[in-house]
Amino acid sequence: MRDLKLTLVQRMLHWEDAAANRSQFQEVMAALRGTTDLIVLPEMFTTGFSMRSAELAETMDGATVRWMREQANTLDAALYGSVIIKDGGRCFNRGLFVQPDGQVAVYDKRHLFRFASETDHYSPGRERMIVEWRGWRILLQICFDLRFPVFARNRGDYDAILYVANWPEARRFPWSQLLIARAIENQCFVAGVNRVGMDGKGIHYSGDRVVIDPRGAVLAAVQPSQEEVLTTMLDRAGLEDFRTKFPVALEADDFELRL
Repeated sequence: MRDLKLTLVQRMLHWEDAAANRSQFQEVMAALRGTTDLIVLPEMFTTGFSMRSAELAETMDGATVRWMREQANTLDAALYGSVIIKDGGRCFNRGLFVQPDGQVAVYDKRHLFRFASETDHYSPGRERMIVEWRGWRILLQICFDLRFPVFARNRGDYDAILYVANWPEARRFPWSQLLIARAIENQCFVAGVNRVGMDGKGIHYSGDRVVIDPRGAVLAAVQPSQEEVLTTMLDRAGLEDFRTKFPVALEADDFELRL
């Protein structure tokens, strides 16, 4: 068993400017080379939460995926964040988990945010995605997925959840409370990674990035509305010990998830 060093990058995003966003994240991440296991970026980190999917979508062999592979290799760390991707004639809000050897795991956002017309511009994903990285099993999620606990239910198949988001400041209270709930009910670590600043539609974001332990306690948090990089350690032995001593999952109800 080994611990996992996790880094959250909280930044303002340049509206619909992929090159500028890649450049700013590359500059910020350069100091992390060889110091962390996993770096997490926000939802749609190259564009902001734009509905111009047809105009902004990249492909899986496009500039951002190539950049993520290069960065993961250079930094010797996995990267996770979501990007607008066109695949098979459809556009997805796609989570990309990229390892230093170039492997890419894909999670397409399942629960689209209808209230911002995301359902009109993107296709929903169908499958959960759990990746294995340096001895940890990690469930990949995106923003609005946070409100749907059945989809995230731990069936004994993961140790941590990553939520990447463009979650507005106006709804920051549910963001903070639901992240804690997901950690407690699933007996896992939870990392919530949001953006800050104002987007091209005039919506404000306070970030509120946080790492929560399986008991629901906040391990580390970034100051609201500040551009910061936060690194913390996830304690594997502590996780296993807690699950062994307090095995609440033994009483969990069984169910069938229909997608």
